[in-house]
Amino acid sequence: MSSATRRTTPGTEAVGRRPWRLSSRFGAIARTVLRARLPLICCLFVALAQGTLARAADASDPDDGLDAGFDDGAIYEIHYPDWFKAGFLDLPQDAADAAEAGKQGLFLFFSTQGCSYCHLFIEKSLGDPAIAERLQRHFEALGLEIFSDAELTDFTGNSLPVKDFAIVAGVEFAPTLVFVDTDGQPLLKLTGYYAPARFAQVLDYLIDGHHADMTLRDYLSDRAAGAHDAVWSMRDDPLFDAPPYALARDRMPAERPLLVLFEDEDCTRCTRFHAEVLGDEDIRSALTGFDLVRLDTGDAETPVLTPDGRRTNPRQWYETLGFTELPALVFFDEQGEEVLATDAVVLASRMRNSLGFVTERAYERGWNYQRYARSQALKKAQSGGGTSGD
Repeated sequence: MSSATRRTTPGTEAVGRRPWRLSSRFGAIARTVLRARLPLICCLFVALAQGTLARAADASDPDDGLDAGFDDGAIYEIHYPDWFKAGFLDLPQDAADAAEAGKQGLFLFFSTQGCSYCHLFIEKSLGDPAIAERLQRHFEALGLEIFSDAELTDFTGNSLPVKDFAIVAGVEFAPTLVFVDTDGQPLLKLTGYYAPARFAQVLDYLIDGHHADMTLRDYLSDRAAGAHDAVWSMRDDPLFDAPPYALARDRMPAERPLLVLFEDEDCTRCTRFHAEVLGDEDIRSALTGFDLVRLDTGDAETPVLTPDGRRTNPRQWYETLGFTELPALVFFDEQGEEVLATDAVVLASRMRNSLGFVTERAYERGWNYQRYARSQALKKAQSGGGTSGD
């Protein structure tokens, strides 16, 4: 994946492709704080190597579930639904209880206080009566605070703080949604906000057993085939570098970090992303410090030389990276190491934090994205400038 000091990515798509990816840097953190947890790490990664997880967000559905006035910089107090299980954070016992109740497994909802996307998911998706009823019928739901010091018993019987378990689980952004079966084996990992309609499709994917033989990306693509015409036109923007896409920087470092943006004509979130994110003057100014490339995931012809020197094309690279949704963003440092990647919903506050995470090289301090975002919120609060929930 990367050098021991770089690259941090959230969970990934993948039956048969790159499973739940932890960067070498992120993996080094896990090894440092969890050196005694090797049985759990092995258990998780064996399952992940079989391609059982996915990374995705909500937006290829025409209704992304985001109100026009939604501000991802607003701060919210997070309250889990009343029907979430209140217990002693004993995952083996929780899984056994789920099995006894005839359920498919556990739904682990990783969130953090202040998170606007977490609040929206709880309010809209988990607040939908039909979704709540179906989720409760098939899964036992548990809420986990990413930065909590509370002790949790993992699936091997070891005790560790929830914040360390989140590292092992590859949690980078809030919210992160993890489904596991009653044996503690991962079924699916999702990153970001999910609108009700999209999350209902995810439940269909799991409950109907499609996760056993196809990726979430392929499942959603099959369902969407012919459902609507193109919704996005790949408009020009002087921010984007023109081809040829010779992005290799493994042998000769570049002068600036690199951001690769994936889109296509089915990108229902792209209109808002371009208007509110790429249209923001401060963000555009910050992006002048990056090499910025926009690729069409429908393009299987244009040659691309990736930052680590591999030859591919836009469609193949997008699939190899394990994405499901659009737009998808991947940040690389000057040496071509991937330092952040997501296809979750990214609006202005999250984009500013992502750019800061990369330009300030927070990953070299052993931080993941969410820790950096939290540090920025605290700085704003202490300066009297308000807070950013992200």
